[in-house]
Amino acid sequence: MRVSSFRRFQLGFVFAIVTTSLLAQGVWRTVAKADFLPYCQQTSATIAQKDAARRAALKGGAEAQQKYQQILTQQANQLRQCRNQNWLKTQGIWLRLYACDARPGGIDEVLDRIVDRGYNEVYVETFFNGMVLLPTSDNPTAWQSMLQSPSNVDLLAQIIQKGRARGLKVYAWMFSMNFGNSYANQPEKQVSLLRNGRGQTSLTANTLAGLSTELGSLNPNEAFIDPYSLPAKQDYYRMMQAVLKRKPDGVLFDYIRYPRSQGTASIATKVRDLWVFGDASRKALVDRGLNNKGRELIKRYLDRGAINASDVAAVDKLFPREKVPMWQGRTSAAIDTRGSVAQRARILQMDLWRLSVAHAMQGVVDFLNVATYPVQQVGLPAGAVFFPEGNQMVGLGYDSRLQPWDRFPKNIAWHPMSYATCGKADCVVKQVQRVLSLTPAGTEVKPVLAGIWQMSVSNRPPLEVQMQALKSLSPRITSISHFAYSWQEPRSDQDRKSCSQRQL
Repeated sequence: MRVSSFRRFQLGFVFAIVTTSLLAQGVWRTVAKADFLPYCQQTSATIAQKDAARRAALKGGAEAQQKYQQILTQQANQLRQCRNQNWLKTQGIWLRLYACDARPGGIDEVLDRIVDRGYNEVYVETFFNGMVLLPTSDNPTAWQSMLQSPSNVDLLAQIIQKGRARGLKVYAWMFSMNFGNSYANQPEKQVSLLRNGRGQTSLTANTLAGLSTELGSLNPNEAFIDPYSLPAKQDYYRMMQAVLKRKPDGVLFDYIRYPRSQGTASIATKVRDLWVFGDASRKALVDRGLNNKGRELIKRYLDRGAINASDVAAVDKLFPREKVPMWQGRTSAAIDTRGSVAQRARILQMDLWRLSVAHAMQGVVDFLNVATYPVQQVGLPAGAVFFPEGNQMVGLGYDSRLQPWDRFPKNIAWHPMSYATCGKADCVVKQVQRVLSLTPAGTEVKPVLAGIWQMSVSNRPPLEVQMQALKSLSPRITSISHFAYSWQEPRSDQDRKSCSQRQL
């Protein structure tokens, strides 16, 4: 989704009358007599004062730079005070940086706009589409640096330092099982890619991309890895070590799931629909067999997509000393050895289907645990981003993303991407309500909303309408984030994106 025009409108708060004016590269700003508007937004007067001070500081001179820093400190204190007094303690925004942000004053302008809108946390896209927001001189070789030139620019370190000066907490936002096309195209990395029972990877299967900064657009750069692949986990761990050297305020993990297939394939109903056929995943699944009969039946199930009476009879003949096939999760108390071979085959096939689904889901959880480990080792908060529907059964099958967020670690924050569209806030509330009902006590729930301030878009009500609905839902909701900066500041985002194509 891209906003192509701007129009005057009135802000629908019952306790304030707000007029609008066009400032700062065509972005609508609101005017009021108070120091802060609702949701801790800045007034047009303070915005204009800070913008002028920033431009003056860029031209040089100690006095101008000092004045600008004084304004930043003053607004940081005001923002902190406003948030402490507000029901919404944390208001975050998701941000992608571009090469052009390395220009003098580039990050400053972006962060100033973020503070103007009342945000006190910013989630910076640090690893995405096979690229990492690190200088080339300190970038693990498996990944491309977002900045190819100049190699000494460290945008992540800069935005962390500059964000804190404005009272912002800056989190590293990391893609997880989606390693990107550039990673997948390296010959030595092919062994780490996801594969389904048709021999397809996420690059060759008919899959849907996640919600990108352009709503509903596909992302050809997505490429998912096998969560059981040790080399993939080692590559990710090394990258996390480099990111953590920049000392972000926390780390958020996205794409902790499998790709979603299109059409009827969006529901996994048979083992060949599952992404468990990569070398590492397949071996780990076979190893879940607890005896020879169990391992042999798992192999046959994966090879053929099903087992029948002939398979059961053949396995009985191969291993006559073993009474029944056994694998993890299959207890002897649940096993019925009576009945014909055909009846046993039907029971065993259902058990193997449940085992395969559980194995696929466990791979997602295991990868998240590996990702969060170095973050928690240094005492930083971690969070997981997920789709509320990603863990659901659909009829006799499962959502093909197989995102078991209800099994995610309890000691990290849960960020449900509550992107439902029904023209009202009701469907968003329903998503968050379901998450709350499945969330362990003490686990933070921080909904992620999509939309724009003060106007409806793509069948979504304005952000403030969604937020007020969540306020009424539960006192547990004290933190909300918005996807994304590019939606709130489309012209700023487009200017920075086009600039990134030119030599700095």
